[in-house]
Amino acid sequence: MHWVQKEVPYTVLFRMNTDGYKKAFRMLTSLFFMWGFITVSNDTLINTFKSIFDLSPVQRSLVQFSFFGAFGIISAIYFFISSTSHSDPLNKIGYKRGMSISLAICGIGCLLFYPSGLMESYPAFLVSLFVLASGVTCLQICANPYAAILGDPQTSSSRLNLAQGLNSLGTTLGPFIGGLMIYKIFSDGNASIESVSTTYVIYGFVFLALSMLVANSKMPTFVNPEKIESGFAVLKNKHLSLGMLAIFFYVGSEVSVGSWLVEYIKQENIMGLEESAANYFLSWFWGGLMIGRLMASISLNAENSRAAKLFKMAVTSVLVFLFIYFVTSIKKDSGSFTLEWMSFEEIWIYILYLGLNYVAFAFAGSNAARSLVVFCSINAVLLLIAIVGSGEVAFWSLIGTGLFFSIGWSNIFTLAIKDLGKYTSQGSSLLIFMIIGGAFIPLLQSMFIESRGVQFSFVIPLLGLAYLIYYGLQGYKIKA
Repeated sequence: MHWVQKEVPYTVLFRMNTDGYKKAFRMLTSLFFMWGFITVSNDTLINTFKSIFDLSPVQRSLVQFSFFGAFGIISAIYFFISSTSHSDPLNKIGYKRGMSISLAICGIGCLLFYPSGLMESYPAFLVSLFVLASGVTCLQICANPYAAILGDPQTSSSRLNLAQGLNSLGTTLGPFIGGLMIYKIFSDGNASIESVSTTYVIYGFVFLALSMLVANSKMPTFVNPEKIESGFAVLKNKHLSLGMLAIFFYVGSEVSVGSWLVEYIKQENIMGLEESAANYFLSWFWGGLMIGRLMASISLNAENSRAAKLFKMAVTSVLVFLFIYFVTSIKKDSGSFTLEWMSFEEIWIYILYLGLNYVAFAFAGSNAARSLVVFCSINAVLLLIAIVGSGEVAFWSLIGTGLFFSIGWSNIFTLAIKDLGKYTSQGSSLLIFMIIGGAFIPLLQSMFIESRGVQFSFVIPLLGLAYLIYYGLQGYKIKA
């Protein structure tokens, strides 16, 4: 297959015809959707493997450790190659080819679930997850800076938030579709090794199809012709170094909440739900991120007036909320699908937090740093309520954190890679490396669960939010 590679400096991208960029961006959003879909499926696996293999909280946390550990290892390898060879690996293969290869690796990782199932081996499943996550890591290294440079640099944060919004559509549908397939469609109501393996084999073929689609698409391939200095010169940019820690704590805190949300909901003093019923509320948590990220893409778009932003954000918030409400009302029972609507009395607290989310966007405006501070401060309060509260208020407060985690990734990423120039891709790989926080913080929280219980354990992501508030107030300002 012949690959076309165009040498186009980042600084002139936004001056070129944007029609091709819009088509390329639409293709790119499908990739954000798929890695969101597959990443959040880990939350379902954590609870599924518990019943299949009889695992402790620490053993179950190895699902996230294996998955997010790959981010650290693969990103470290990428950084080592780029820092010792004086060039960015993406400059040799191009973003387009890099994304196609990454999707193929994701597909292979999913297909490995089949032999893992035949072996009935938990460690084999963890290895399969590591391969899958290696593909997702490479995909993120390619796709995040690609979204940032695909147009005017002034609107890069808006594009990243829009792409992350589609990523969150994947995280919203992932638990719902995965739960249906594992617990209902491919089993009789009880998860099994066979239902898990079959589900992931289907995911694998989807990834391979996407790989071929990207390979044969007309997405432009951009490279940066500037040479990269050897060593760790990129780390002289202090706002990047501090941003790396921010990504570590952001991803770790968000993944921790998603990982242990079902366990929290099952507690008698919270809601006392069965596991299959509690799994549905993962879609409410991850759906909150979708609402926030789509609203952020509007809020941070400098091309819209304030009045237009407020109107579009209100409409977006309501429509996406109704979508989540509809999706989570779909149930499968006795071989048929039914709709079981939740009453207003059951969801009014979430609606209240939805309104608070809108007010937060209106107050923070288009300032990425200020938004980070405001949203993380609100989330800190919600986590405190979840830790000391009980019943529906504590339940919806923990789920509501998804609304306010929403803007973290894209805003931190944009602030951290600002003005890096020729180090942009290298800096991106280091930020992707710090996604390893998703491996370590849930593991640390699992230790607290075993010693202090699941409710108190959410003090771990709470501490992570404290650092994010610092980065939004001061850390991003510290330059080389």
